Amino acid sequence: MGTARNRFGSTLASVTAAAVSLVLVTGCGSGSDSGKARTKDGKTVISMGLFGVMGFKETDLLDRYMKENPDILIEADIAGDEQTYYTALQTHLAAGSGLKDIQGIEIGRAKELVDTRADKFADLSKTEGVDHFLPWKESQVTTKDGKVLGLGTDIGPMAVCYRKDLFEQAGLPTDRDEVAKLWEGDWSKFVQVGRDFKAKSKDSKVSYMDSASGVFNAMIYGDEKQFYDTDGKLIYQDNPVVKQAWSLATDAATSGLTARLRQFQPGWDPGLANSTFATTVCPAWMLAHISEKAGPANKGKWDVAKAPKGANWGGSFLGVMENSPVKEEAKKLIAWLTAPEQQAYLFDKLGNFPSSKTALDMPEVTGGKSAYFSDAPIGQIFGAAAKEIPDTQVLGRKDGSIKDTFSAGIQLVEQGKSADEAWKTTDERIQKLAR
Repeated sequence: MGTARNRFGSTLASVTAAAVSLVLVTGCGSGSDSGKARTKDGKTVISMGLFGVMGFKETDLLDRYMKENPDILIEADIAGDEQTYYTALQTHLAAGSGLKDIQGIEIGRAKELVDTRADKFADLSKTEGVDHFLPWKESQVTTKDGKVLGLGTDIGPMAVCYRKDLFEQAGLPTDRDEVAKLWEGDWSKFVQVGRDFKAKSKDSKVSYMDSASGVFNAMIYGDEKQFYDTDGKLIYQDNPVVKQAWSLATDAATSGLTARLRQFQPGWDPGLANSTFATTVCPAWMLAHISEKAGPANKGKWDVAKAPKGANWGGSFLGVMENSPVKEEAKKLIAWLTAPEQQAYLFDKLGNFPSSKTALDMPEVTGGKSAYFSDAPIGQIFGAAAKEIPDTQVLGRKDGSIKDTFSAGIQLVEQGKSADEAWKTTDERIQKLAR
């Protein structure tokens, strides 16, 4: 899927961000707000604003659609960095100009757009052929009155990626099914396995996990509610799911089980390459990043086991702008791009995991394996996780930022702060975010 952080919201180098901003600004004239449909060489033009590696342009899907619909010309602009992309999208939404006919939406932005910009997006609830998505996926972009702002592209069901060789050194099972049984149904069992690993490992320089923040994220995103209730009120202070996740994660952090390497932060990539830790909680899209950064020398040493409980981190949507002069044509295009067959194709080609419940049962997905991860049946493992997630997942406007704030708070504990001090700091930061 390309590098995960390019895809899910971290900044790239400033020069890249500047270049992306320039592209987005200079592309304003080809947007959806010109009032009438654009044509080129006698074809109707549909413009798309995308980010990261969503897969449509990187594969032959757009070319295939144009071949099957010779009267359509698709122009897709892709921003490498989602954060810069979203800043530009917000600017264009506020100005009412510069928008593409189709805009990509990252899951961390969905609730904010549902609450504040629903009128700018076309309702897709009655679009033909869009009744195949996982219910929790569709709920993330549905307004209270039933308007659907986007069609799901991929998702990020979670598993545990682990090093077989390091488990063997610690006298633990290496078979993925046996490993999954060690912590089946309870994340506290996962931490207990870490204690066993630490006690028995022959290499004191190898930690059990990269960072306790991965455990925290997996625990909260397997539940219906995390930081907000359905009315948009912050509930993290009293939500037992958040409190339990914080307690277990900080317990792991103070028990010497982590390498204190927060995912996608400095030091994490070298940690993958240098075998600094034995496990990491991994959404489906992370596998491409791990295989790239851990490198050929570690191929076959990694494997994937089912997590204690299904959870999701990441995913995107495609939305159509209400004022697009080619609104109906754009709806047909995104319905085709997100159809089960195309989602299964993108999984096979790039590893983008389908948000279509129909695609999850297609042979291209159920038979999917990862050569790098010891031929792990990733289609079955991540597909089972996706089906365990509650039918509704309540998101809030600052969900992504709050998650990152909690991750930073757990890192404070790993660096020596007490759990109570870190909670106070985290709480103050979130309250500031909310204001």
